[in-house]
Amino acid sequence: MLLRQNERTALFIDGASLHHAARNLGFEVDFRSLRSLFESQCQFQRAFYYAAMPETDDYSPLRPLTDWLAYNGFHLILKNAREFTDHSGRRRIKGNMDVELTVDLLEQSSRLDHAVIISGDSDLRRAVEAAQNRGVRVTVISSMRSTPPMIGDDLRRQADRFVELADIAPSFTRRQSEQRTRQAPVRHPADINSDETSDT
Repeated sequence: MLLRQNERTALFIDGASLHHAARNLGFEVDFRSLRSLFESQCQFQRAFYYAAMPETDDYSPLRPLTDWLAYNGFHLILKNAREFTDHSGRRRIKGNMDVELTVDLLEQSSRLDHAVIISGDSDLRRAVEAAQNRGVRVTVISSMRSTPPMIGDDLRRQADRFVELADIAPSFTRRQSEQRTRQAPVRHPADINSDETSDT
């Protein structure tokens, strides 16, 4: 069981990591269903969503999603991503949210029994350990089935439990017929390039 009814639980979502894993596994996240899953199965405290936005005057393709999340009970942590051109002349975006996620995880730890982190970034291993030392059970959700795997070994081993994203995705996957009538599908800024915006 992923969640326990008697546990105060918060969800920490690395937006870029979830986006890349879901795209690699061939599904699209229904964030309303994801939140409902937590609300129905634990003493749900808060859902945090972390995203790096392109630092540009142009309209961001991520804005429809972040606006929807803000109006539907998600706590957004946004910062400017750095845009640059690589040696081959392609436009790249880099934005890492590890520090922001770590700060919130540790700030919330005194009010939590269980922290669920959707990310595969090994840089979070020490933050997970620190939360565990404060008595918080930590579950990490990512994917070993994607190509390449999205979860770093250090993070997977540190977590109290690792959950394969593909195994629980049916609980919050939007069917193709729903894409036009519910959340509008949006193009994540990370799709501007072929590289992931966070390292595992």
